[in-house]
Amino acid sequence: MVTLADVAQHAGVSASTVSYALSGKRPISEGTKQRVERSIRGLGYLPNAGARALASSRSNIIALMMPLRTDMYVPVMMEIAIAVATNAREHGFDVLMLTGEEGSSAVRRVIGSGLADAVILMDVELDDARLPLLRESGRPAVLIGLPSRTTGFTCVDLDFAGAGALCVEHLAGLGHREIAMIGEAPAVYERKTGFAERTVDGLRSRARQLGLRVLHRPCEGTYAAMASALGQIFTERPGITGFVVQNEQAVEPLLGLLRQDRRAVPEDVSVVAVCPEQVALQGSVRLTSVTIPAREMARQAVDHLIAKIEGRADDEVVLLEPELVTRASSGPAPA
Repeated sequence: MVTLADVAQHAGVSASTVSYALSGKRPISEGTKQRVERSIRGLGYLPNAGARALASSRSNIIALMMPLRTDMYVPVMMEIAIAVATNAREHGFDVLMLTGEEGSSAVRRVIGSGLADAVILMDVELDDARLPLLRESGRPAVLIGLPSRTTGFTCVDLDFAGAGALCVEHLAGLGHREIAMIGEAPAVYERKTGFAERTVDGLRSRARQLGLRVLHRPCEGTYAAMASALGQIFTERPGITGFVVQNEQAVEPLLGLLRQDRRAVPEDVSVVAVCPEQVALQGSVRLTSVTIPAREMARQAVDHLIAKIEGRADDEVVLLEPELVTRASSGPAPA
């Protein structure tokens, strides 16, 4: 292992000068600093993380709180997590991932231990119990999601209310007057998870403005759950010709059950989804969809967090504009 003393000897300076070059606690000449940096690169020296944290009062670690729940679509969560880690590394930060459902206790542990310089929260609820602790701590934080109260935080998310409205506008433009929304699992709404609640709100609001009738049904996403939900939907509203799906696991069961019921897509029934692009493209029917921009959300979250760590940014809400791509699953309403 290359030591700090080895770097000092190689650069022809004292060990304290190397320490100051790393921590920035005392000014040194540009020439000396460059000589130390050349020695560090040449020898492959890696500063001890604990010593570096003591010297600079920073750990260069970001805590990513990402509860992995069975009622959430894990692939899109992991896509965001990988993008967060990749972008953080470009800024010289590593990521500590917390995947348990500890909530407030995990926030206390991270803040109390000084493990991380800053926090990124995912799976944000409208009244998220983790937020008061983060506000009190003063630790830089960014939410990938939107709670009901954003004071003290920067929030990055897709405009899910706009996404719901966009789906309704698309179906209304094709002549559909009765729409059913297949939503996330019931537990997602019981927790008042922000993205799910806002999609429903945006969809219902725009539907009222356009004079459309809407039926919302949460669904576990299994074939049996989808069969039960679909049967109830057509019993209650036999005139429904348009579906909006915000549940990746329910997409294929829905398409299969519609075929089984001899309802052709899009000739008899149109289907629009709010989902990752790969889900829209890999189904048995290529879905008209509003894409969830997972990587862009992660990139912006990291960039805003680094700016907050460095004191270059104030709190703000960043909502990415939804875009709907028309594919094979939507068409004119049947006469």
